[in-house]
Amino acid sequence: MKSISEVAKEFNTTTRTIRYYEELGLLSPIRTDSNRRFYRSADCAKLKLIQRGKQYGFQLEEIKEMVLLFDMDRTGRKQLERTIEYGKEKIAEIEEKIKELEEMKKEMGSLLHLFTDKLENLKREEK
Repeated sequence: MKSISEVAKEFNTTTRTIRYYEELGLLSPIRTDSNRRFYRSADCAKLKLIQRGKQYGFQLEEIKEMVLLFDMDRTGRKQLERTIEYGKEKIAEIEEKIKELEEMKKEMGSLLHLFTDKLENLKREEK
């Protein structure tokens, strides 16, 4: 078991963030009589999943659903099914962003070429 400060340090996050995840119902630490929080390995595993979900651009509500599904179905099947659904949606979003960025790159390349030609023409005219 680890204290909140130990967990925050291990996961390179703040104690405030960990408390927020607790408020959302994502983490459920054990509390002592003096109300100190202690986190089990299951909470640390959930925190790792939360961070990974955020890294891949999932919303906290989506992460919450995926994380809590395992608590409801210990086989992990429902969690995997939902994670796959969200994953497919996220890949489609990423592909759309890539398409938009490629188009933007192409447009910027065209403008750069146009501006370079204009600058060269201006320099020639100055001579």
